[in-house]
Amino acid sequence: MSPLHYRSATELVSDLKDGKLTSMDVTRAFLDRIREHNGTINAVVTLDEEKALEQARKADEALSRGESVGPLHGLPLTLKDTWEVAGMTCTAGAPALKDHRPEKHADVVQRLEDAGAIILGKTNVPIYATDLQSYNKLFGITNNPHNLAYTPGGSSGGAAAALAAGMTPLEVGSDLAGSIRTPAHFCGIFGHKPSRALVSFRGHIPGPPGTQSRPDLAEGGPLARSAKDLELLLKVIAGPGERERNSWQLAMAPAPIDSLEQARVGLWLKDPLCPVDDELVNGYKQLGRDLESRGALVAQARHTLLNLEHILPAYFNLMGSLLSTSLKPAQRRQMKWIARLERWLHLFGPVTAYIGEYGRGVNQPVYQWMAWSEMREKMRAEIASLFDEFDVLLTPITPTTAIRHDHSHPVFKRQITVAGQPRAYMDQFCWIALATLLGLPATSVPVGKTREGLPFNIQVIGAPGMDLTTIRFAELLELEGLAGFRTPEGF
Repeated sequence: MSPLHYRSATELVSDLKDGKLTSMDVTRAFLDRIREHNGTINAVVTLDEEKALEQARKADEALSRGESVGPLHGLPLTLKDTWEVAGMTCTAGAPALKDHRPEKHADVVQRLEDAGAIILGKTNVPIYATDLQSYNKLFGITNNPHNLAYTPGGSSGGAAAALAAGMTPLEVGSDLAGSIRTPAHFCGIFGHKPSRALVSFRGHIPGPPGTQSRPDLAEGGPLARSAKDLELLLKVIAGPGERERNSWQLAMAPAPIDSLEQARVGLWLKDPLCPVDDELVNGYKQLGRDLESRGALVAQARHTLLNLEHILPAYFNLMGSLLSTSLKPAQRRQMKWIARLERWLHLFGPVTAYIGEYGRGVNQPVYQWMAWSEMREKMRAEIASLFDEFDVLLTPITPTTAIRHDHSHPVFKRQITVAGQPRAYMDQFCWIALATLLGLPATSVPVGKTREGLPFNIQVIGAPGMDLTTIRFAELLELEGLAGFRTPEGF
């Protein structure tokens, strides 16, 4: 049997309910694990041991009295430091928020506590969750448990690192530019970006504390070490926000597949605008062959929208509009010049395709945003035909495995190396763009390790609202030995 800190959340909550474990024992075990490894990984940045142990004691007492319990009763977990927990510091990695202690839970946090979960503390993020690496001036750098010289990703990097190092059984991340899927990929765990608006965003930073409106493109979702745990957590956090409870109730469509033999699988593994390392592509192709050998119908997916030339302009434009609200006038002017000089930027180094559209999005008037948004909605309707043919679409997540720490400035001058060639840092946003732009469910599933020992994931994308299908497919991959979390060496 796995040590307690690496057992699945599903197993832990079952044993807690059956009285085989106490919440006090489980909570102490994770606190001990954090003390043992957090000095090296630096994933957990805020900890409330006293309150956690008090809640664990009360959870055990409630169970002994025979009180009805929720699906996470007595289970301790950490949360990404962008979700507001009443009375606990929430900084989003920003010095300006170092003393911010919200008085009210985020909707997600309230759902967790209503389900019986115990919030141990918070995990690290980049400042305002705006990078693919997790570091900031408040708490420093978070390291990847598989290799300390590498980043665990961002912005849910502390969450992914804590899971990989066995410091928490579950986490809730948020994803605008792959911030759940990419850290899961870099750390070899499972992550799920839900369908549009499935999980309430109220109480998330950014936007600013107190924001009531829902940001475009961004979603909150679960991270875990197994697909079954993703489903467990998603069913807790999904549903209407506090103000919408009288309007609608959650009714997620069940997965239509019970075995890989029933699965219709589309592959989209290459695009000339964003090359992927050969070792990853070969691993994905081998997965396709393995699926075929197990009876799945596997084919190269063909669709007009499976082309980054169609996806990236709208994605970068709408993302630029969203993020412009946090930019200073000088930064907006800089983005305007990047847009104007787009055709010449390659003279200064590698450039991500259509990145100029980001600069135009930052500065565009609302009537132009409306035109881009309507285009996005037409594309969302158009993609439905792809899922008439396939249950899931498999794609890369980023062009590489985890990258080495690189905190150089300005960010747009950073580079990554893909198949031996320099590529733009922002290329890491390309493969996650389809699911984000069109509001599709996307599950990040660990399927292999490279020769250097770094894990890599595949992205499983489904039709709108078919979250349980992509998660079920991930679970089937696990059951067949084609996917799964692997403990980092030394942990």
